[in-house]
Amino acid sequence: MTRRRQLLEPQEDPEEHANGGDMVKAPSNKKRIRPALLWTVSVRRVVMALAVFGFLSFLCKFTVVSHMGELDNNVVSNRHEALEETVVVSDEESDGDNAVVQNKNDPEGRKPPGIHEIPDLWTQPIEPGRYYKCINRSRKETKSGHSNGYIQVHANGGLNQMKLGISDMVAVAKLMNATLILPTLDSNSFWTDSSNFKDIFDWRHFMDVLKDDIDIVESLPPKLASVKALRRAPISWSKPHYYRNMVPLLRRNKVIYFTHTDSRLVNNGLSTAIQRLRCRAMFEALRFADDIEELGKKFVNRLRNNSEPYIALHLRYEKDMLAFTGCSHNLTSAEAKELKAMRYGVSHWKDKEINSWEKRHRGGCPLTPREAALFLKALGYPPSTRIYIVAGQIYGQEGIGPLQAKYPNLYNHFNLASEDELRPFKHHQNKLAALDYIVAVKSDVFVYTFDGNMAKAVKGHRKFEGFLKTSSPYQPDFVKLVDRLDKGFTPWKRFLVRVRNLHAGRTGLPKLRQPGGLHRMKSEESFYANPFPGCICDRKSTLEELYFLVSRPGSTGLVGA
Repeated sequence: MTRRRQLLEPQEDPEEHANGGDMVKAPSNKKRIRPALLWTVSVRRVVMALAVFGFLSFLCKFTVVSHMGELDNNVVSNRHEALEETVVVSDEESDGDNAVVQNKNDPEGRKPPGIHEIPDLWTQPIEPGRYYKCINRSRKETKSGHSNGYIQVHANGGLNQMKLGISDMVAVAKLMNATLILPTLDSNSFWTDSSNFKDIFDWRHFMDVLKDDIDIVESLPPKLASVKALRRAPISWSKPHYYRNMVPLLRRNKVIYFTHTDSRLVNNGLSTAIQRLRCRAMFEALRFADDIEELGKKFVNRLRNNSEPYIALHLRYEKDMLAFTGCSHNLTSAEAKELKAMRYGVSHWKDKEINSWEKRHRGGCPLTPREAALFLKALGYPPSTRIYIVAGQIYGQEGIGPLQAKYPNLYNHFNLASEDELRPFKHHQNKLAALDYIVAVKSDVFVYTFDGNMAKAVKGHRKFEGFLKTSSPYQPDFVKLVDRLDKGFTPWKRFLVRVRNLHAGRTGLPKLRQPGGLHRMKSEESFYANPFPGCICDRKSTLEELYFLVSRPGSTGLVGA
């Protein structure tokens, strides 16, 4: 018999045995014991209730804290499955060009809870003045008076990959207390552009903006011209101590030559001073050369003729990207073979045998021109929308046709500029990419269909400029919806509702960058794609840096610069 049961049941009176077993009880004893027993039970019940309440309170608080800072892109849950039964689209707009979500049960057309349309296609619901750039140097930040040596860097890849890498190398020069020589650019990539740093960037502006951070020179001094530089390929996503440990080598050899710059510094875990230096380099110092800036501004003005807004659509359906990713959806068998041959012909592309169907359904393929048109229509952009194509030549026998059939007002650098204006840019793909970059950053809405270096650089710059509207499809779900639409399983009206629900929160609204942990560097959000926190501050909160610190598993604080 348990102690609890003993307390609750009537107890045998010791006087029964004293009287020879007669069933004679002492009522006085019972009256004295029972209130005490009831009081004990009551106390225990109260304690147990308080314990349960305390546990539930802790659970609620833990749930709230675990979601701090998450203005997640997938704001809308999968409630649309149940809500679809209450949604229709007006007959006049059932083709999807300007579809309006309506409620069957509401004659005034108010949308039911959870159904998301975009009431204003061109603006972002950001509170004016709340978020601001915070990249100025503190009074404590000073440039060291003595350099440990010189670092030469070879920026590899296309234009935007090189921009990201150069910005990292500025931070590395600061970490190593080294003098940076103007970088050399990759001329052996797919685009084979012979342009040098001074052809693409305003190099004097670059040096002037960063003069109080690091020393930058055009070339090695004559006394070191004959020195053979120590060549190193930095490890990807390296921490500050990796570069600081190279300082003794730098001092001994005087010159270190970094052969690669792409993703050679961690996204997170750096001091605020270093993060802000990266932003000063990326978003301010790396301004394009005057001729590029001037023509880019002309493009923007021509697109905004009569004050009309425009979309910059990054349609990365190009030969090199399709070969690299192994994506052949919507292509002929001959085109797929051509892409495969190209992939095998590039030795440093590691993945050779790729299942195109699986890659596409995991979200690893650029959208086709037709899929891009469906995405824009579902969001509500009308056929008259002006669209600037941020891309090179679209691959495949259909080319840009499926998009142009739905949106005839398509533009690029070839039909916005005269032949004389474009002559200095011909055969210089990095210069043309720089024009695209300017138009994309300045656009009313930037839409990217593949998350490559161009998308990362542009969307990060747009966040830095005030969280300008930026949209992208959530590809794993979107391509499944397209397949169901094509097979007749999902009618257009339901497709429209699902796409709007799925992408209601994917417009570039503020959200804290989430670190990926020690083993997720490759998949975590790029610092340059979202410099918040680090280079963007919130006037209503002073906790974003603290949140970022404690959100990283195993983190004990920032690594000082």
